[in-house]
Amino acid sequence: AGDAAKLLALSPTQAAKLLAFWANQGWLKRVRRGLYIPVPLDSLTQEIAPEDPWVLANRIWSPCYIGGWSAAEHWDFTEQIFSSVIVFTSKQLRSRKIDLDGVKFLLKQCREESFFGLQALWKGNNKISVSDPSRTIIDLLDDPSIGGGMRPAKDIFNEYLRSKHRNLKKLGEYALRLDNKTIFKRLGFLIEELAPNEIEILELCREKMSKGNSQLDPELPSKHLVTRWRLWVPESWQA
Repeated sequence: AGDAAKLLALSPTQAAKLLAFWANQGWLKRVRRGLYIPVPLDSLTQEIAPEDPWVLANRIWSPCYIGGWSAAEHWDFTEQIFSSVIVFTSKQLRSRKIDLDGVKFLLKQCREESFFGLQALWKGNNKISVSDPSRTIIDLLDDPSIGGGMRPAKDIFNEYLRSKHRNLKKLGEYALRLDNKTIFKRLGFLIEELAPNEIEILELCREKMSKGNSQLDPELPSKHLVTRWRLWVPESWQA
């Protein structure tokens, strides 16, 4: 509403009334207080189009970027359908889970200094940031929950390794910049299984991983310790 007031040279109250009128006429859709999106002229409903959630996220939580499983879908690393859009934002959050008229968002707060490894894409006139392929993987290893857990994250990583985007040097660089040494444990564990001949990245992981023991997947009970990676691993992963 504030932007509309400036563009239309109206007071905030006048702009709010005009936006409400346009929404009642079906020309705009109100998605939350003070935020409206245009309804295409050929649309028969006010339902949010599939491409609009990323635009909404950018309007509400900027500075932000799309990551996790949403970025993995974008880069064709998974065919799994996820119900929420993953948004990384530096804004203060009251809740991690937001539902806007049936469009679900899962939010992760992070420092703005960690906004690296991103690519810009355009949706209409809206510039959106999305984690690049390698940053997407590092984010999943930093927090497996944004990939649906470590099992789906492993499948996503395997597709990354098979893709034209594969760049193990960049993975190592991003992991160093994110400064979470548990990432190196999870990365080394998966590389050892999926690409065991990649000696250079395995050596980096062994050198940089933290000294204590960590969880492969914090969401799952883990009783088996893989000592070479200092990782507690769920029983189903032991084989």
